[in-house]
Amino acid sequence: MKLLKKATYAMVFAVIVASTFQCASHKEIATTTFEEQTPFKVKPVYFQEWYAGIKVGGTGINIYVPVVNKTNNVQLDSIYFRNLKGKLIEKGGRYSALLKNKAGDYTFKISESAVEYPFTLLNNECAISYIENGETKYLKISKTSELAGIYYENGPPSIYTTRSSTVIATLDDEDAD
Repeated sequence: MKLLKKATYAMVFAVIVASTFQCASHKEIATTTFEEQTPFKVKPVYFQEWYAGIKVGGTGINIYVPVVNKTNNVQLDSIYFRNLKGKLIEKGGRYSALLKNKAGDYTFKISESAVEYPFTLLNNECAISYIENGETKYLKISKTSELAGIYYENGPPSIYTTRSSTVIATLDDEDAD
């Protein structure tokens, strides 16, 4: 009798486990496809990690995407890099995004991938979302270049405001004597 009772429990447990995995397999998993041809050209993408000097400043990445030959029916939207997402802002034919790390660390650490993060990318890869004729498409950039990190003493940078610049040195052509 004990053997029959154990067998019944095992069968009920097996049915429950099987039905749970059965339901999970019917869910559609959204896969994102990357475009092979785009209506614009992306020059080499580069990024720079930054560190803020105040506790609430944290760390992040400034990423720059130089774009040429973009048509009017295309709008660059967002960039995905090192498990972070940011809105692309255009300034003079160069798009940039400020990717703020959610952790308040003083040193840069790559964030854990959020559940809703749509891509699995290597550390030197990024994905760009763009809208062409009302349809969202994605482009994968397989190689990015890193610039030396920068330290912001008074907090995180803002790519949305223009900074005044002061000319420190110039290269003037000298007349040959």
